[in-house]
Amino acid sequence: MEKKQFQAESKRLLDMMIHSIYTQKEVFLRELISNASDAIDKIYYKALTDDSLSFNQDDYYIKVVADKEKRLLKIIDTGIGMTKEDLENNLGVIAKSGSLAFKAENEIKDGHDIIGQFGVGFYAAFMVADVVTVISKALGSDEAYKWESEGAEGYTIEPTTKNEVGTEIILKIKENTEEESYEDYLEEYRLKSIIKKYSDFIRYPIKMEVTKNRKKEGSEDEYEDYVEEETINSMVPIWRKNKSELTEEDYESFYNEKRYGFDKPLKHIHISVDGTIRYNSILYIPENIPFDYYSKEYEKGLELYSSGVLIMNKCADLLPDYFGFVKGMVDSEDLSLNISREMLQHDRQLKLIAKNITKKIKSELQSLLKNEREKYETFYNSFGRQLKFGVYSDFGMNKETLQDLLMFYSSKEKKLVTLDEYISRMPEDQKYIYYATGESIERIEKLPQTELVADKGYEILYFTEDIDEFAIKMLVNYKEKEFKSVSSGDLGIEENEKDTDVKDEENKELFAEMKTILADKVKDVRVSKRLKSHPVCLTADGEVTIEMEKILNAMPDNQNVKADKVLEINPNHEVFESLKKAFENDKEKLSLYTNLLYNQALLIEGLPIHDPVEFTNDICKVMV
Repeated sequence: MEKKQFQAESKRLLDMMIHSIYTQKEVFLRELISNASDAIDKIYYKALTDDSLSFNQDDYYIKVVADKEKRLLKIIDTGIGMTKEDLENNLGVIAKSGSLAFKAENEIKDGHDIIGQFGVGFYAAFMVADVVTVISKALGSDEAYKWESEGAEGYTIEPTTKNEVGTEIILKIKENTEEESYEDYLEEYRLKSIIKKYSDFIRYPIKMEVTKNRKKEGSEDEYEDYVEEETINSMVPIWRKNKSELTEEDYESFYNEKRYGFDKPLKHIHISVDGTIRYNSILYIPENIPFDYYSKEYEKGLELYSSGVLIMNKCADLLPDYFGFVKGMVDSEDLSLNISREMLQHDRQLKLIAKNITKKIKSELQSLLKNEREKYETFYNSFGRQLKFGVYSDFGMNKETLQDLLMFYSSKEKKLVTLDEYISRMPEDQKYIYYATGESIERIEKLPQTELVADKGYEILYFTEDIDEFAIKMLVNYKEKEFKSVSSGDLGIEENEKDTDVKDEENKELFAEMKTILADKVKDVRVSKRLKSHPVCLTADGEVTIEMEKILNAMPDNQNVKADKVLEINPNHEVFESLKKAFENDKEKLSLYTNLLYNQALLIEGLPIHDPVEFTNDICKVMV
């Protein structure tokens, strides 16, 4: 029998198939099952136009059979089969797609989708097999043929016998190596696992004989193994069912089956789109943050299916980083896949799906915020930080998308509020959205800088996370209202400014002396317009605030960023009189008081004191 040669370019492609195109060997089974599903689809389409054919779904299936002793794995289908010419053209010429030709001939556009776009998936079998044999009998033919190949050296085709229409692929599994245990692909548990992972939603039953255990008849404590044929795959994916058929429990079961998380999802989103691009999707907003969410190990992305076949376990391109917590899947018939069907060609369809999904997630989060506030706050406590990172990242490109989803603790409401809710309560004379930063709500409430804003009756947003102020700086304003830190140089509400200016002028020599004592520790010393009961505080001039300085300098690549600090003195506090007397009579005491006040202001801000020993000695001097 003459051995036929693959074309030169086909040889090179076959070598690539075996050694580099697929990243995981287990996908060979996905490819062969997908091809078997295609073969059954072809009979379905023939039956639509040929009255002599009937299509009874129960007559069509795919069967996987393992023979450990002979190291054989068989994939059997009851599909349309192949003629000698089909075997020659579809298997002898690598990358010629029989499915594409069939689609073109039959003008198939809608309904069931034929998966095999490239005709190369079959050759993935050579990753795990030394010999691949195909026995096939075509619909309407009395003859059957056997195609056989040991790889790049070529193939043979010869007549054979086969009673039923369809195809049987027989793989002679390779011997084990140090790196790879090929015999695993003959194990029942392994085959079931691969089928469930990649082909669970193939629309025809995938059958296997599985070993089960039962009590021996007439015995109380003896058991025996028996073999039973079982359908491994689910066949009808949940996302293709009508929403009206599904219950909350169905969605939760799917979430648990797919192991999207160990929690209970807060919300599910079921999307069915039949327009320019067709796709179905089920998305979940988790309740709890994964333990590795902010680590390098965490991978965002949705499961991606093409006509029910898993293509990618984590398709990161379907989700923006700021919605990286969303779990779920997308299934589309319209995606352009590359030769291995493991990766996508980055095209317009994928970008369109991603854009639509992003809009849908935002819409559902807004709905949750409006209609199920408690649930939204649970979500926000887990993932609000990620939304803030989304505002800050990419130079604020996504701030318009995310700003209405942000929440901060309110000094008035004593709970989380949105920016829109803050704006709706603002008095007419209030110019800014005021905020204060600190390690905790309790620390912020004690800040001296909040006194004037609070006395005016204005609401203050409390920023307790390191990302908060950076995000707000990127946001700049909300509904034309600018954000203003209570520690900023100009609050826009200072009272008795003329009196303050007079006192600044009257005491300019005192403040100049104090600034000299503090050297480069502060940019300026001045009379405070904001303090009521406290003697001193630190504020900042410029874009970098004191809180931002703390955060930036705590980072590994510390660049020693410094805020332009201003020491503000309360002219109505008795300490101010002591400063004036010391300036007039005792410059050494003025130095002592100035350093004490500066260190006191540092402590209030949660900043480290430069010289703790000197500070304690200064306290002792005052006490003595």
